[in-house]
Amino acid sequence: MPVNGGTLTSRIFKYSDVFVAVAVIGMIVMMVVPLPTALLDLLLSFNLTFSLVIVLVTMYTSEPLQFSIFPSLLLVTTLFRLSLNVTSARLVLLNGYAGEVIRTFGQFVVGGNPVVGFIVFLILVVIQFIVITKGAERVAEVAARFTLDAMPGKQMAIDADLNAGIITEKEARARRLTIEREADFYGAMDGASKFVRGDAIAGILIIVIDIIGGFIIGMVQRGLSVTEALSTYTLLTVGEGLITQIPALLVSTATGMIVTRAASDAAMGHDLVAQLLAQPRVLQIAGGVLGLLGLVPGLPKIPFFALAILTYWLGTYMRRAIKTDAAEAEEKAKAEAVEADKRPENVLTLLQIDPLEIELGYGLIPLADRTQNGDLAERVAAIRRQMALELGLVVPPIRIMDNMQLRPNNYVIKLRGIQISQGELMLGRFLAMNPGVVEEEIEGIQTHEPAFGLPALWITEEQRERAEVLGYTIVDPGSVLATHLTEAVRGHAPDLLGRQEVQTLIDAVKQHHPAVIEELIPNLMTLGEVQKVLQNLLREGVSIRDLVAITESLADHARQTKDPDVLTEYARQALYRTITRQYGLDKGPNNVVTLDPELEQTILRSVQRTDQGSYLALDPEVSQRVYGSLREQAERLTALGRQPIVLCSPIVRLYFRRLIEKALPKLVVLSYNELDSGVEVESVGTVNA
Repeated sequence: MPVNGGTLTSRIFKYSDVFVAVAVIGMIVMMVVPLPTALLDLLLSFNLTFSLVIVLVTMYTSEPLQFSIFPSLLLVTTLFRLSLNVTSARLVLLNGYAGEVIRTFGQFVVGGNPVVGFIVFLILVVIQFIVITKGAERVAEVAARFTLDAMPGKQMAIDADLNAGIITEKEARARRLTIEREADFYGAMDGASKFVRGDAIAGILIIVIDIIGGFIIGMVQRGLSVTEALSTYTLLTVGEGLITQIPALLVSTATGMIVTRAASDAAMGHDLVAQLLAQPRVLQIAGGVLGLLGLVPGLPKIPFFALAILTYWLGTYMRRAIKTDAAEAEEKAKAEAVEADKRPENVLTLLQIDPLEIELGYGLIPLADRTQNGDLAERVAAIRRQMALELGLVVPPIRIMDNMQLRPNNYVIKLRGIQISQGELMLGRFLAMNPGVVEEEIEGIQTHEPAFGLPALWITEEQRERAEVLGYTIVDPGSVLATHLTEAVRGHAPDLLGRQEVQTLIDAVKQHHPAVIEELIPNLMTLGEVQKVLQNLLREGVSIRDLVAITESLADHARQTKDPDVLTEYARQALYRTITRQYGLDKGPNNVVTLDPELEQTILRSVQRTDQGSYLALDPEVSQRVYGSLREQAERLTALGRQPIVLCSPIVRLYFRRLIEKALPKLVVLSYNELDSGVEVESVGTVNA
């Protein structure tokens, strides 16, 4: 039955590991077991062919990683050549004959003269050992060192591109993998090149031992004369050395080419021709110099004049060709521009909006410029990690760009193209804030801290030490921007959690907890309904990092209700440990404010339920009294140095939160079911109506 090419190729790849393992073991066996001369001829021919293939592959390789197996292949080929040396030396010394390849190669290449052959062999070994192998070893060593030294900078550049939105997470992983493979490749080449040098030294020693041993065996054991022994064994040994050292020279050349090959989009031959002929004037000057050399008395005229004419003509031809190509390219560009004007404008690219942007005035560009020690990209990466740990939110890449329309020291934070925050920084100065304990004021430029609106001062470097002694909190401009960005992300976390982001989080949970996800989506809830619950949690600053607990709670209660607000309350109760730790209630002592039971009943009686959901319809006068009482109790807790926390029954929490979220959006409202069972709280006040 015929086997097509695809099937044969697949079988070769399928059993390639077996082939390589058998081949390596066979090389070891060759050093011990004698081989017939016919098989040795085949292996010597294969060695020459395989070495030639390696050289050609390196010439057509545009990047070293395209031939990443080369370091290991270098060791295998070296072992193969040494096995052939041992096998051929055994046959030469035992029989005075090692196959037609060695005999014919020795007679044809060295003209039957063993002295000439020995000298040619030594020249090849010297070229390989001193020039090619030594140079390739040094280049591999330097390339490995510089590649390892450049890894941190390359990794930081990838992180900066990822944070700026220039590349995706998948592209970033691919680029990081490439950097790691480059480091591994050059490190392996640095070690493998030592084997090539050892192979060259071994070649010299083997041929010297073979000549001396063959001379002794020929005279003592086989009774040959001095001339016959020297001629027979030296000729065979030199032929054997040449047929193995020429492939070694090819592989050494390939080693040098692959470690000196810079990244390119074309093969070596294309780059060679394109770059050598890129300067026609150089060829014309070279042609003129060759013509002058041809006029020197004693030098042969024909070679110099012929090369002078050819080089000058080639330079003139390339100069005209470059001008013609430039004119054609210009005409083509004009034609394409005309066609582009005729085609309908593609406005789809204008519809793309970045989730988050930071626009900097030109005076703040040094914050993002690595050459000026700007670390804004690293700070952005740290903020994304912080949000993932604190809120369980994967913040999308944040694009950093300059905006010449802004004032030099201003910056703007945008959410989906809309400005949500702005601020002003003064590079070269520090922001000094009074935490409330400073008695002596310091001079500076009056301003407000952009994240929280606190009064502050811009002070100089010389004033920094004195301000710290006085008790001021000192922050550098980069930290001010990073803090502002963190608060902006935290405050708009629900807006950053779209359906695609939710799907990414759900997929991550599904890898380790597939049962709960398969039960919940889409059987009980849609992706959009889960998104609303998660947004509700983020809106009150509750972390969604424990997504397993959230989804299990939703799966437990989604059969009874589809109301996202009610499901959010169930999810909050499932996150009681997280909420307890988040507000420090596990450390104690805990002072809270509670709701008057009558107020809770009033709120419940005011709840109106419709097909679109439930809402609170409380009398405005009652609402105002609640606001006043709540502010009074919150101020009491603040005076005690405690975070104001309101504690109420689970059924009331949602509606009370809605009642006060406009007037007191930062106030924490918890239910009793959201506290760990071991937490002790003490009510220091009651909110009345």
